[in-house]
Amino acid sequence: MKTFVLVLVAAMCATVFGFGDNLYVNKTLLKNATAQGAVCLDGSPPAYYLHSGFDSGLSNWIIFLQGGGWCESISDCQGRKTTDKGSSKYMMNQTNFQGILHNTTKQNPDFYNWNRVWINYCDGSSFTGDIDEVDPEKKLYFRGARIFKAILDDLWSQGMQNAKNAILSGTSAGGLATILNCDKFKSFFSGDVKVKCVANAGFFINANTVSGTPNIHKKFQQVVDLHGSIKNLPPSCTSAMEPSLCFFPQNVISFIETPLFIINSAYDAWQINNTLVPSNLDPQHIWEHCKVRISDCTWSQRTTIKAFGTEFLKAFDGLTPCITRGYFITSCLTHAQIVTSEYWLSTSSLRILNKTIAEVVGDWYFDRTGFHQYMDSYPCAKDC
Repeated sequence: MKTFVLVLVAAMCATVFGFGDNLYVNKTLLKNATAQGAVCLDGSPPAYYLHSGFDSGLSNWIIFLQGGGWCESISDCQGRKTTDKGSSKYMMNQTNFQGILHNTTKQNPDFYNWNRVWINYCDGSSFTGDIDEVDPEKKLYFRGARIFKAILDDLWSQGMQNAKNAILSGTSAGGLATILNCDKFKSFFSGDVKVKCVANAGFFINANTVSGTPNIHKKFQQVVDLHGSIKNLPPSCTSAMEPSLCFFPQNVISFIETPLFIINSAYDAWQINNTLVPSNLDPQHIWEHCKVRISDCTWSQRTTIKAFGTEFLKAFDGLTPCITRGYFITSCLTHAQIVTSEYWLSTSSLRILNKTIAEVVGDWYFDRTGFHQYMDSYPCAKDC
């Protein structure tokens, strides 16, 4: 089939406070999830923020998975559990809903009145971990997959069982979690519910560093092993290749059946800073300014970054064609988030064919238009 592609390089009550264009939503602490072993790295209960839908959006749901990297070693996870990325004890009591989570047509024309949920990320495995044993000395819990299920079960009892439309989304490690959990999310609903997934800045490629070492592959191997993630990766993928390779979207997406939209940069800032040029390989800080601003790169550095972008785009060539899949791939040095109005929908938002990401995602979800392939130049100073 032909793929249509758009490419431009005990719970607390959830109270809502609005100030101007800001939408502050209170944290819901899911205390009863601890009985299921669905806990953060430190054993504290998971949490989420919910702004209820209204009018025609009462039966529609957007679930957003927060990002924030991974922890691949005991010491790394030990440090993480003393932050909001490993414990609900350190999470904000409120968060500001913007972009795809906002409640006005000005910022979010297609999804403004849906039930919108932000799930906090506190497991360090992109919501894939599940190990029963707990080290009595370190007291670390690897239960990301249980958190995902426990929160969805709780939302189910709050009205999600009546859903007519549903979107799973996320950014960065949450964008990867969106891809890895897309079919699992779909399985929560009956066949007549329209379910799609939108992954933002979560397409991490299996690329070597500037020194030729496979650092990101090693990192993902350690994450999968430490968190016991293999049981929560698509079995059709893990039976076809070494399980940690299924943590890479370029390998797993072809096994995903649910409609999926990818928003990413071919020159993703996180990947340039961590996959391509990790700080330990730049002791002289030769790359320090270049990784922040393209105009400060030497010709050689630009060539290296451009080669990374080329490799990134080749990863898409290897995906099986799918008519329900879409892409919005920029050539900006960014790791932008669709939960910011500037990136999602504003006068300064990226556009292609005069359409913002918000408009394109809306068109794709509601099947209003097809998509046309477009490749932007590098670096795209005009658009970035």
